[in-house]
Amino acid sequence: MEWKSDWGLRGRMVLTMFLLFALYIAFVGALWWTDSFVFLPLMGAFVLAQFFFSDRLALYSMGAKTVTEEEYPELHATVSRLSQQADLPKPTVAVADSRVPNAFAAGRSQKKATVCVTTGLLRTLDRDELEGVIAHELAHVKNRDVMVMTIASFLSTVAFMIVRMGFWFGGGGRDRQGGGGIIVAIVASLVVWVVSFFLIRALSRYREFAADRGGALITGQPSALASALLTIDGRMDRVPREDLREQSEMNAFFIVPLKSDFIGKLFSTHPATEKRVERLRELEREMETQ
Repeated sequence: MEWKSDWGLRGRMVLTMFLLFALYIAFVGALWWTDSFVFLPLMGAFVLAQFFFSDRLALYSMGAKTVTEEEYPELHATVSRLSQQADLPKPTVAVADSRVPNAFAAGRSQKKATVCVTTGLLRTLDRDELEGVIAHELAHVKNRDVMVMTIASFLSTVAFMIVRMGFWFGGGGRDRQGGGGIIVAIVASLVVWVVSFFLIRALSRYREFAADRGGALITGQPSALASALLTIDGRMDRVPREDLREQSEMNAFFIVPLKSDFIGKLFSTHPATEKRVERLRELEREMETQ
């Protein structure tokens, strides 16, 4: 497979991380100025924990577990073969016992990656469709956007946590501004969370297009991935609402987002399935003419 780097994705990842870094420098400065720096050690510990243990935390939140070749021989064989085609180390393979048909990739690097599928996905898709989904997740690993999304998502979460803690605990230490410091800290945290929210969604939508294209190149079958996306999207309506609520925290990392209302779609981490399928079909026509 001839893998071509997606410079559009790389540029967006660099720009997103630069803007987030600048945003958080200002954020730390605001906390220090208001004497709310009691939050900073907690913030740093949280970010480090997410960076080093993001894959384990993602699996835990899904109720997933790593599986052996003896338990899922066909799944392991598929992951091994597609990893070789993508020129990647074989990731850890995990399965979540869930009726929601979905998959995600986690991990801080190509050597520390995990690909997880749900039992609902294994029951729903045929072999070609499953290969398309796994190749899509491997494309995320290949593009290294999993690490960027992990850092960005949890930095945003830290800001949101500080907003809530500020409301709960008040000043959190000496107040240099005579009563208004905690308000400044809360407002700064809120601004950081809102800006991070939109930066993450802008990157996330593009990275899904990039992973669709990369996954199609790994398998050589864009139509199989397109079929899988339509199948997963169509089956979401049959999944009990309690199952969807339980897994909503992982929405940004799923191959297809969980169903949501109009506002949820407006701020979705994923482009519309129809647009993704349309691009895959365009890619298939391009491959046929080459």
